[in-house]
Amino acid sequence: MKRSRDAAASELFAVLYPRLAGWCRRLVDDDETAHEIASESFTRLWARWSRVEEPRGFLYVTAANLVRDHWRKLARERRAMRRVMTEVEVRPHGEPADPSVRLLVESLPERLRVPVLLHYYADMPIREVSALTGRKEGTVKADLHAARELLRTHLRRNLDHTV
Repeated sequence: MKRSRDAAASELFAVLYPRLAGWCRRLVDDDETAHEIASESFTRLWARWSRVEEPRGFLYVTAANLVRDHWRKLARERRAMRRVMTEVEVRPHGEPADPSVRLLVESLPERLRVPVLLHYYADMPIREVSALTGRKEGTVKADLHAARELLRTHLRRNLDHTV
C-alpha cells in the first residue's frame, strides 16, 4: 500500500510541479520565489496526503494563498520603505532620498536593525516588536530613534560629499 501511495505521489509531482511552478512564476515574476511556493505547496500536500481528495485543487489553492502572502509581504516592504525614507529624508527641495537606505538598514548593528526591520519592514506595532524581541516598549522606541539618527547622519554625510 505504501509503495503505491509513494508511486502516486511521485507521479503527481512529475506531472504537476512544472505546471504549478510555471503558474506561480507568472504570478510572482521571479523563478526562485515561484519554485519556493510550488515546493511549499507540495510539502503541505504531502503532510495531508491521506486526507486530500483532490490533490491538484489543493496544490493550486495552497499556491494561490502563498502567492497572496508573498504579495502582501511585498506591499508591507514597500510601505515600510516609504516610511523609512520619509523619516530619514534630509535632502533639500524635495529631492529623492538616498535609494540605498535598505542597504544602510542592513548595516545597522543587530540591536537597532531588528526593531527597524520588524517595525518598518514587517509593519509591526511597537508593542508587537517589544514582545518579539523581549525588550520594553520604551527601549524599542529608543532603538528606533537611534537607528533613524544613524541613518540620518549617514545620509547627511553622503549629501555633504555629493555637494
